[in-house]
Amino acid sequence: MTEQRPEGAPLRHRKTITVAVSLKLEKTHKTPGVALAGETLVLDLSGALWLPEHRTLVVSDLHLEKGSAFAARSGQFLPPYDTRETLANLHEAVARLDPARVVCLGDSFHDAQGPARLDVADRALIAALQEGRDWIWISGNHDRAVQDGVGGRFADTLAVGGLMLRHEPAAAREPGEVAGHFHPVGKVAMRGRAVRRRCFVLDGTRLVMPAFGALTGGLNVRDKVFDELFPGGFTAHLIGDGRVFAISRTMLTRE
Repeated sequence: MTEQRPEGAPLRHRKTITVAVSLKLEKTHKTPGVALAGETLVLDLSGALWLPEHRTLVVSDLHLEKGSAFAARSGQFLPPYDTRETLANLHEAVARLDPARVVCLGDSFHDAQGPARLDVADRALIAALQEGRDWIWISGNHDRAVQDGVGGRFADTLAVGGLMLRHEPAAAREPGEVAGHFHPVGKVAMRGRAVRRRCFVLDGTRLVMPAFGALTGGLNVRDKVFDELFPGGFTAHLIGDGRVFAISRTMLTRE
């Protein structure tokens, strides 16, 4: 996925003034349930997707070892803590929801050499997260060559109930598709001020998930790629501080 600018501060919008105020105050996990292909999906504040009927937690685009990949290729120094932060966030979601199955929806590692660069402590944390549960790594465009050495099992796609999980959305629309790859972010404006937030993008057919990784950029959902993915329009579920907010496409702004 092409790198974009980082996301911004708390959500604001001229038509949701009460929402804008509450974003700084809400601290509880308020997560909406939505329906897709007859399944109930909970859009978690962490950026994960929770499928309660299947006790399945889905996360997309972890991009583990992205910082070390930059350093190895270009000599550009980045603090080597992105993997630790991402795994800590994943640990919080796993501890809170206690899934029987975790699905990592592709680009879990930033490159094929990512597993070899893992710190010993980070490798141990991955093993601890996997203990006692089914763990599936879905192949992405960054980590397709990773097929062993990190526990769990590997697949290109995974069917869960009425859903089809894959990394990149298919060219032909498939009902119940859940994908990642594009790192969607939504931008809203209020009185001349604009902020960007990670978001889930959903219509009645497919869902595109936000990137879960700590060191990932985002692509504005008003980019033409989302018009192609959702020709009939969509709702962006922006991740706020304490709540997930459903914002229609027409209320979102371009870069």
